[in-house]
Amino acid sequence: VLAAWQRPYLNIFKHFHVEEWKRSAKEGDVAALTDARLKGTIYRIRGSNPASSYLQLPRAGTQSLGLTGRYLYLLFRPLPRKHFLVHLDVTTEENRVVRISFSNLFKEFKSTATWLQFPFVCGASEGSACEGTARHGAPGAAPADVRWTCLVLDLPSILSLYLNYRYSHLRGVKLCCNLLVKNLSTSDLLFDPGEDFSEARHGDLSCRGAAPMPRELAFPVPKGAKWHDLYDYIRFPSEGSKLPYDSIQKSYPSPGAVLEEPGPPLSQPVTFTRAVCDRLTLVRQITSPKAVSAPW
Repeated sequence: VLAAWQRPYLNIFKHFHVEEWKRSAKEGDVAALTDARLKGTIYRIRGSNPASSYLQLPRAGTQSLGLTGRYLYLLFRPLPRKHFLVHLDVTTEENRVVRISFSNLFKEFKSTATWLQFPFVCGASEGSACEGTARHGAPGAAPADVRWTCLVLDLPSILSLYLNYRYSHLRGVKLCCNLLVKNLSTSDLLFDPGEDFSEARHGDLSCRGAAPMPRELAFPVPKGAKWHDLYDYIRFPSEGSKLPYDSIQKSYPSPGAVLEEPGPPLSQPVTFTRAVCDRLTLVRQITSPKAVSAPW
């Protein structure tokens, strides 16, 4: 059950006071910058070697963040024409530590009992010269016009799908070069960044199992513009059966109903709206833990 201090979401950078570098660590070329477009502070991590340039939470590897939210939200932008790397250390209910890594440097998916490595395919803006390559799922250096991205990782589903483990909590995060990062957060709620609170009052997002993205975690959208025209949204691994499950990338076309393709069996209680409960019950019957097979 999600602890009270983590509800309804936890703004990781804010809660752990990243800017003070007392509960977090930085190495190499890591700088806090003010971004006029995003209207706030972002962190730039640059370098030629991921081992020498990074931002790490918590500060010591022997400590744990202890965050139990199902979804991890990372608001970031890969640096153009560069390779980046992110490590997430999670703890299972069996008290096993598993590292989940993703990078546009990885050429293929690899896994062991304690490490999952996912290629990340950087998308390009629609209509750009780089878009064709991104559409065909080719890993590699980020395109010149790579966009800010809201990456949503369903951590219990990742462990269940690929290792048949039960998720306990997020232990640590290591953001290596080359990245711009706006924020990190965890929650049991699935947020839809394309909706805002004023629109939600007149609609029914709850029927899709989603909630508006909290303002302090969201990318700004100018009046008259649409979120999905400006930014990328990636939900992994539950974005749809047409995506290859061994790489992280944007779906095409833009995201539709967020629960169109259910994920694997849940390893912890999560509250859904009544509109999807019957469907999820059927999914659990079909995809029991014994029936789940590796997607590759």
